[in-house]
Amino acid sequence: MTDTSKEIFEKHQIRKTKKQKNAFIDYVGKLSDQWGYTHHIEKGMLGARNIVVGDISTAKVIYTAHYDTCPVLPFPNFITPKCLSLYILYQIALVGAFFLVAGLLGVAVGVFTALIGAELIYVYAVAEVIYLLLFLMLFMGPANKHTANDNTSGVTLLIDIMSDLPSEQRENVAFVFFDLEEMGLFGSASFASVHKAEMKNRLLLNFDCVSDGENIIFALKKGAKPYHQAIESAFEEKDNFKVEVADKGIFYPSDQANFPCGVGVAALRSTKNGLLYMNRIHTKRDVIYKEENIEFLKNGAIELLNNI
Repeated sequence: MTDTSKEIFEKHQIRKTKKQKNAFIDYVGKLSDQWGYTHHIEKGMLGARNIVVGDISTAKVIYTAHYDTCPVLPFPNFITPKCLSLYILYQIALVGAFFLVAGLLGVAVGVFTALIGAELIYVYAVAEVIYLLLFLMLFMGPANKHTANDNTSGVTLLIDIMSDLPSEQRENVAFVFFDLEEMGLFGSASFASVHKAEMKNRLLLNFDCVSDGENIIFALKKGAKPYHQAIESAFEEKDNFKVEVADKGIFYPSDQANFPCGVGVAALRSTKNGLLYMNRIHTKRDVIYKEENIEFLKNGAIELLNNI
C-alpha cells in the first residue's frame, strides 16, 4: 500500500461530516500542489463539493470516484451487474423489509398508546414519524466506519494515478472526486450540468468499489462504445484478473450514469456458476482492500492514455 493510501485509511477513511470532508479536500489539495497539478472546488446542488484536479477542457479522459461516505446499515447493498432481475428483486425485498419493520414498530406504538388512552390520530402520527426516521437512516444515518471498497478504493486509485502519471501525460487527463453519490448522484449530476458541452463526447471512467473481487467490469454507456477496444487493450486480462468490457447486457448504478460517454468500473466476486456480485458495501464488513486491484487499474488507466 502506498504512503498516501495508508494516510487516507488512517486519517480520512470516513468522509461524511463537513469537517471530515474539509480535511479530505485539504489533503487532496496538498497532494495536487505537491505534484504540480491545478485544482479547484466546484459547488453543486444540496451543498455538494466536487474536487476537480487538472483541466477538464484539455483532458482526453476524465477519471472519477466519489469520496462521500455512506451510512452504516444492517444489510449490504447487493449488486448483480449482469442480472438485473435479481438486483431488482433484492431492492424490492429491502423495501418490503423496511415497511415490515416500520409496520411492526407502528403496531407496537399503537398498542401502547391505546393502553394509555391516546387518540387514534396520534397513533397515525407516531407511525408516520417512524417511517420517516427509518427512511432518513438509509441516507443520513451514522457513517460507516469501514469504507475500504466503497469508496476508499476509488479515491486511493485516483491519487495513485495522479502520483505515477508521467508529466507529459498530465494535460491529457483530469480527475474529479464527486460528492453526494450516496445521496443520489447529486455531485456528479451538478458537474454534468455545468460541463454539459465539454462532456458530450469526452470519455469518463468512474471507479466505484474496485478492491473486493477479481472480476473487473467496465460497463459502457452508448457514447463510450467507440472506446471499447482501447479500454480492452489497456486493461488486458492477466494473472488472476478477469476483465469484461461491455456496452450491453450489463449495468452499474453509479456516477457515470450522468455522462454520455460514461464507463462504470467495479470489482466483483463470482459464484461457482459465474454470477457476478457485490455484497459487503454499506456494512461493517466492507474491509477488503486488495492492493493488486489498485495496481492493476492504475497501470491500465495510465496505459489507456496512450491508446486514445
